[in-house]
Amino acid sequence: MSSKEAANMGDISANETDLLGMIKEYLKFEEFEETLHSFEKECKSKGRLLSKPRGNTLKDSKTRVIQKDLLSSFDDGDHRVFFELWTENIPHRVKDTDAEAQGLEFYLYIHFTIYPLRRHPVGHDRAEFEERVSFFRQYLETRGGALSQTTEFLPYYALPFVPNPTVHPSFKELFQDSWMPKLRDKLEQFLSVILKPSNSPRLMTLYKVDNNQATQQLQLQLAESDRRITSYVRKFNKMQADYHNLIGITAELVDSLEATVSGKMISPEYLQNVCVRLFSSQMRQSVMQSTDFTRPGTASSMLRASIAPQPKDVPMLPSLDYEKLKKDLIEGSERLQSLLLQAMRWRLTRSLPGEQRDTVLQAYISNDLLECYSTKEKTVLHLMRSTNEIVRQYMARLINAFASLAEGRVYLSQIPILLKHLTETLRKEEKESLTRENVLVALQKLSLRRSQQTAMIADDLIGWLVDELQDSDCLSDYNLEYSAALLMNLCLRTKGKRKCAENAKHVLKVLTDLLGHENHEIWPYVNGALYSILCIPSVRQEAREMSVEEILRCYIKEENPNLNRQIEFIIKQLNSDLMEIDIDKEEVLQPQHRELSGESLLTTEYLGIMTNMTKVKRKPTPLPQPAADEPLQRPVTPSSHRNIDTEYRQKSGEGSLPHSRYNSRPPTRSGSRPSTTDSLRQSIGG
Repeated sequence: MSSKEAANMGDISANETDLLGMIKEYLKFEEFEETLHSFEKECKSKGRLLSKPRGNTLKDSKTRVIQKDLLSSFDDGDHRVFFELWTENIPHRVKDTDAEAQGLEFYLYIHFTIYPLRRHPVGHDRAEFEERVSFFRQYLETRGGALSQTTEFLPYYALPFVPNPTVHPSFKELFQDSWMPKLRDKLEQFLSVILKPSNSPRLMTLYKVDNNQATQQLQLQLAESDRRITSYVRKFNKMQADYHNLIGITAELVDSLEATVSGKMISPEYLQNVCVRLFSSQMRQSVMQSTDFTRPGTASSMLRASIAPQPKDVPMLPSLDYEKLKKDLIEGSERLQSLLLQAMRWRLTRSLPGEQRDTVLQAYISNDLLECYSTKEKTVLHLMRSTNEIVRQYMARLINAFASLAEGRVYLSQIPILLKHLTETLRKEEKESLTRENVLVALQKLSLRRSQQTAMIADDLIGWLVDELQDSDCLSDYNLEYSAALLMNLCLRTKGKRKCAENAKHVLKVLTDLLGHENHEIWPYVNGALYSILCIPSVRQEAREMSVEEILRCYIKEENPNLNRQIEFIIKQLNSDLMEIDIDKEEVLQPQHRELSGESLLTTEYLGIMTNMTKVKRKPTPLPQPAADEPLQRPVTPSSHRNIDTEYRQKSGEGSLPHSRYNSRPPTRSGSRPSTTDSLRQSIGG
């Protein structure tokens, strides 16, 4: 027998011994004495070992010590010891799903935050209090964010921004003598229930866990069934009401037809009354009032339209031979490389939003278009270092298109060398380069992902952005907005705040200067960055010396009164995946006579078999819209921060992407760049 087989036999023997011990423990607990005697006798005759029953004495002692330590650290205001014990000993399922536990945890964070103020209301240690406020703010930005929509807890989200909570009327209750003892009693009762050791045998405990999981699954299925039943009943009741309404109207119309046979006329008012009743359940009152039902053909046309067949499914684009395509992207001529990069991007940006675009993206990802998992020395991504400017630009545009979609960002985040290529290009390209612009926008979109934020901060992208924004007049509005948004997203991270603190005076000077820029679209990102980095004590001290608060107050009075209400701290965010048509603007590559390009190039030379893989996507949960007078506290992109309704009202036509406000943005300071609208027409035409 090999050593591996012997080890496996040992594992089986140990597991069997433990299982037999649990059976014995259960029989003894239920007092099956005769069965237990027979069971032990048979185990002994077969040479089977029984594990010893595990008592609860040691567990009881440990539980009491934990409970005592939690209460002691509560009394002493030692938040670090308390939450370390809390994290280790309170089950995750309780902390994450139990509403009572979540509420208690919230108030415990408040208790430890205001502890210095309660202990020394007048001469408290300001540094200690600010450190605890920072700890509380970190909780609000993570676990505590789940309670931001609950009325009971909403006022306390402003606590970190109130200079002296002891005199603020919203927090008067927190400093009453009875508040802390009541909270301690709740904590003690909670711990006595949660940390209470169980005397049940292990076999029964295992059964309960398994049974609870099955019960939860059935409860979810039952809730879903109830929801569907309610929906079906509602639809049935509406259909029944419509049916009864139609029967009454039909009877009246038959009477009217009989009357006309006898030579009686039907008045226009009568006909309009019937039509209004006919469409009352399907049309808004304002629409009905503005519709002239007396005009011949109006009512009949509307009836026919109501039962018109639904539009057909969107066709899927032909599959491609991706291996041949990737080979030509690496080994082909520079012109072929440019044409292929353009065609692949067009297939993504010009596809119809929804299933068609999702299918295209999934095909790119499943066939590893950018060779994320390739071990080859030279991959498609190395085109970012091409000596040909058009190849570099079109590679950057394609990456930008990927970064515009959530699953595209997931795919890009798995490429280890991507950020190195992008930041290298960002620093080398000229300021007015379209390659640089697309790289900047792609980085901003990638900054929605935490792992990419970490890498960007480590690469000192914050320092580069601050220097770039210092000379804001040399940046186009487009670059300015995305640079400010990228900086804000990185400043929301703790590492980003610390990076800013290394050169706080320079960062604060640049940000406060930006508040006076004529482009007010950057205000949300500048304010978000300022609010974020000012939680660092050293930055706050530097800000006081620079009179930043007075500068902010000056801008608030002169430019935007709504900013006066930014004291409230409420976490809200909007993400949506938007594919801006700016990705396709100003095409410099135009096909020559009889030269294949775009979709015709892909389907003629690179037709494949079943490489378009559809994927069922989960419908995203709509995120709450942040109010206009709140600083941004979550990473966003400029496209997601705009009014989406306005963008869709400006659609250019079927199959095109939603317009962004940049379709008509002013030219750069030099005035040399054509407008995006003209470029879009040219790129679609070419």
